[in-house]
Amino acid sequence: MTENFSEIINEETAPQKLLQWSGEYERTCGHKPLALIHSYGCQQNVSDGEKIKGMLSKVGYEFTSDVNEAQLILYNTCAVRENAEDKVFGKLGDLKHLKENNPELIIGICGCMAQQKHVAEKIKKTYRQVDLVFGTFAYNDMYNMLWEIISKHDRIFNLSENHVDINEDFLQLRDDKIRAFVPIMYGCNNFCTYCIVPYVRGRERSRKPESVIAEVKALVKNGYKEITLLGQNVNSYSYGFPELLRELDKIEGDFRIRFMSSHPKDASHELIDAILECKKVCKHLHLPVQAGSDRILKLMNRRYTTADYLKIIDYARSKDPEFSFTTDLIVGFPSETYEEFCETKELIKKVKYDNIYSFVYSRRSGTKAAEMEDHISDKQKGLWLRELLLEQREVSTAWLSRFVGRTVTVLPTGEGRTGADYLTGKSDEDMIVEVKADKKYIGKFIQVRITKAMNWALRGELVEDK
Repeated sequence: MTENFSEIINEETAPQKLLQWSGEYERTCGHKPLALIHSYGCQQNVSDGEKIKGMLSKVGYEFTSDVNEAQLILYNTCAVRENAEDKVFGKLGDLKHLKENNPELIIGICGCMAQQKHVAEKIKKTYRQVDLVFGTFAYNDMYNMLWEIISKHDRIFNLSENHVDINEDFLQLRDDKIRAFVPIMYGCNNFCTYCIVPYVRGRERSRKPESVIAEVKALVKNGYKEITLLGQNVNSYSYGFPELLRELDKIEGDFRIRFMSSHPKDASHELIDAILECKKVCKHLHLPVQAGSDRILKLMNRRYTTADYLKIIDYARSKDPEFSFTTDLIVGFPSETYEEFCETKELIKKVKYDNIYSFVYSRRSGTKAAEMEDHISDKQKGLWLRELLLEQREVSTAWLSRFVGRTVTVLPTGEGRTGADYLTGKSDEDMIVEVKADKKYIGKFIQVRITKAMNWALRGELVEDK
């Protein structure tokens, strides 16, 4: 079909050309061009995917989840762990036959994985069905790249490393109508030795407070109940993160605020105080510790000790004994011993995390840790991970049991695992709660009396609307 529309060159800009092309496509084919956008990885990637969908909707695209219907397939990728990349390469292989049957299909890769030169080279040589590869700094050029492919059948690889100014004026097309991610900053300056993020997302850039506040106000006006502020390290927000929380807390409406992530080296008493003072901010902090051994933390370039970390925990719990913490943990970092791994287990017991997000160390090419000798077998790492999860299961069960008999505020977001009669949501403390209740309560704050604690969630009964 593209040949019929490739002469649309009389408009001034790529968005205008694409909009005219999509109109011609609809008149010829009977429907608007369809795009499939799939985001892998973290919440920031989900937010980027929403931005991409917003951009495409402006030039006439609609969306599908069926690869067989799509005229554009775009995978928004993650580079934090190797298995995430393997999934994408597997997907690309599956699409080869679709491209053979439909040469007009546009297949693209974007995001963190695409920002790596060795990945782009592999795709260029091995996955000839891919038309478009662009990294994390090229979103603003997406219209031009897409038009070049449609009009000239070019393959485009854009790995620009120019840290362009943050575009404050963009439309995000969100699938979730209850919870919204709001990025407040991009990039990272910390260069932890295991982490690829500073290399693929660049140095820290912060959005202006007035832009963030305006976006949150608009979301609340449109009925969103939970706003999650995003940043690789929100404590590095250039305009003062505690101050931003206090300003957002002044916004009128029935909603709550979460955020992630905080770097322990920058977590302060001022941050804890702001969380506790703000009525709309959840009394929960995701504080990635990564390891319980000071030697391993130094090798990771985390720039704090376990004693430093525990001071933040102790301060928060001295102000509010129910203050909730979750964390990230890496198992099997190069040269880690079993004794050092056991220090991580001890830290879990000391902190009493609500939940942990634990992963086996994944070597990332280009990072400092990739140059370290890794003597720990994959089998051993897997055994340690299971041991860690069993430890956390005991901690979670004991910690969650304290809530039996109490009443907590819950925001149901869908059906529960227990059955169709149950709804699932999270409490302000970030605990998963299942409650037997009508679906009319989805997206509304409700009061739930906790009747049972499991190792992964709480169960309760509906008390009343909030």
